Amino acid sequence: MIADYVDRQVKPLSRVCGFTLVEMLITVVIVATLTSIALPMGELVVQRDKEQELKTSLREIREAIDAYKQAAEEGRIAKLIGESGYPRSLEDLVAGVEVMNDPKKGKIYFLRRIPRDPLFQDTDATPEQTWGKRSYASGPESPQEGNDVFDVYSLSSGSGLNGIPYKEW
Repeated sequence: MIADYVDRQVKPLSRVCGFTLVEMLITVVIVATLTSIALPMGELVVQRDKEQELKTSLREIREAIDAYKQAAEEGRIAKLIGESGYPRSLEDLVAGVEVMNDPKKGKIYFLRRIPRDPLFQDTDATPEQTWGKRSYASGPESPQEGNDVFDVYSLSSGSGLNGIPYKEW
């Protein structure tokens, strides 16, 4: 009986704990497959975020331009004869415009700051330089800068996830 007990205690374990090479290879293949699926999805999320930011920035600037035009049409701000009533630059929307017939010389501000085009590559450019500007006298097919800012558009040459070029948004 003692011999049986000693034999059980002294026998080496036939199975060593750990992973086999095959198990490790299968794990590496699974992780590589999951990574190859996740990376394009991550890039897609980043592009969607930039496109959403572009839409928001365009809407914000265009609403400010429209509010400026409305204030000019209502006579709250000065509009010279022959002018379109649109701001001369995007900076006018931030700097503010003096209210006509206000004894306190108050200003109307249309934007707190000019948002940057999130698709513009040059980080040294000012926010106003990141946008293409179309004057009132310019046609929509070939927008040109002029004496005023009728609309803004992205200078990016790429296309959105919907297939429409960013310049046409």
